[in-house]
Amino acid sequence: MGSLIASVRYRAWSRRRAIVTLICSGPPLFVLAASWALSSVASAADMDDVARGASIAAIEQALSDRSYTVSDLAGYYVTRIGALDQNGPALHSIVEVNPDWKSLAQDMDKQLKSGAPAARKPLFGVPIVLKDNIDTADRMQTRAGSLALLSSSPQRDAFIVRRLRAAGGLILGKANMSEWAGMRAFNQTAGWSGRGGQTRNPYDPARSPSGSSSGSAVAVAADLAAAAIGTDTGGSIAGPASANGVVGIRPTVGLVSRSGIIPISSSYDTAGPLARTVADAAAVLTVIAGYDPDDPATARLKHEPAPDFRLALKLDSLKGARIGVLREYAGSNPSVVEVFDRAIATLRAQGAIVIDPVSIPTKRAIDDDFRTKGEANNDTEIVQETEFKDGIKSYLATRRGRCPRDLQGLIDFDNEHAAEEMPYFGQDVFTASQRRGPITDKVYSDAVERARRLAGPEGIDVAIRTDHLNALIAPTAGPAPLIDYIASDADGGDGHFLMLAAAAGYPRITVPMGQIRGMPVGITFTGTAWSEFKLIALAYAYEQASHARRPPGQGVVQ
Repeated sequence: MGSLIASVRYRAWSRRRAIVTLICSGPPLFVLAASWALSSVASAADMDDVARGASIAAIEQALSDRSYTVSDLAGYYVTRIGALDQNGPALHSIVEVNPDWKSLAQDMDKQLKSGAPAARKPLFGVPIVLKDNIDTADRMQTRAGSLALLSSSPQRDAFIVRRLRAAGGLILGKANMSEWAGMRAFNQTAGWSGRGGQTRNPYDPARSPSGSSSGSAVAVAADLAAAAIGTDTGGSIAGPASANGVVGIRPTVGLVSRSGIIPISSSYDTAGPLARTVADAAAVLTVIAGYDPDDPATARLKHEPAPDFRLALKLDSLKGARIGVLREYAGSNPSVVEVFDRAIATLRAQGAIVIDPVSIPTKRAIDDDFRTKGEANNDTEIVQETEFKDGIKSYLATRRGRCPRDLQGLIDFDNEHAAEEMPYFGQDVFTASQRRGPITDKVYSDAVERARRLAGPEGIDVAIRTDHLNALIAPTAGPAPLIDYIASDADGGDGHFLMLAAAAGYPRITVPMGQIRGMPVGITFTGTAWSEFKLIALAYAYEQASHARRPPGQGVVQ
């Protein structure tokens, strides 16, 4: 299906003016037309040549060299959003383009021209999109994909948004997502929301983008932004990164603040970058990591600031590194296993000491919990449902304007607007969460402790310590399935591998591993708490040796 995307050409560039998408007013996304004239610094053809797939370092260099302006670059992406996201293959990854993008870019251009110190900030002029559950106190909306929050707004930017702006980032828009980050229904279709409709995979629009950070991953894969921010409770960064052929980092809980992010679970939630390269993801993570007094989980960073993760980018990082292969999480798809084996061969060729296989000693206990208690009542589900009911009430109280003020209010809204909100699936997770007791319940506290212990101290930590490992690896998931509103499009993968790090609160990084009949699959490196620097180093060395990423349609996303 790459040819479908390849057929969309930029005739607007040759006219030097383009009609572009700006503001979403409801599902499916409706657009407001606005014109944008290219600056005289770079021609249309120049922008098409030099900006496509540009890394953050390349953007920094181009702005420094005056090869193009911030306005040129932002306009390039906005035009692509109009041509590819809302027209052409209609990927529907962006629910809203920042209505102030042009003035923000022009202000940055003035700083660049004057040589102001601000122009030397680490993300200066870099267009970034945010998942629709991350608060911005500007003219954009934050709705977690739901129509229920239409008439309300956040009071201030999320902590990580303030850090992105302070680093010079240009917040270009909001990305579509699985509504309520997949928390509404067990059979929820990945990438669908009442606000934004169905996000589609740029490698094949008939296939799932995975969830819930679907729009963020697709926007990066299709070159609609330089980088994006997603959020992850179970596998919501890793899954979309794998399915859309990009890099995704889920940090240790506490490395990145969650304040101003619509919550699911205080035990598992975190935000992280999605980017086309490990280097870009490391640059964004360096900016958003930090102490926030409004998020107690970040307390460690008050006295131990996070490192500059860009310093981990060394080509020889795999030499002598000990890496454990989690065969028990590799799944049964022979094509995935074949690609995974090639990845292992690359690791060995770069000097890694690969221990194959390695086991998680608590895997059977974790699997038994899912099998005997079922999808609706295992430990991680108890934790998420109990914390969501509590956390969403606290969050909704912070919003200005009219909106439901607790979970029951959201349930009532969906029932009243069933035609718009529930055309494909219901809200059985919402109702299950509403039935949960308070966070003081022993059932909940026992589940939190047991899930974390089995996944972390008695699981990942023991596996790493036993064989003196630097990281564990497994395939992230299988190729993206077809979008299916009847049977749902459950993501690939095996044995709750992605939930393992999430339940422990540990980091993982997903990197493109290869393709299966044109569809991307990723490899995930995971480790113990606060091991991001080492994981980034290993993932970078693997990425640079494997060159496994292939853009949609062999680079013909036009």
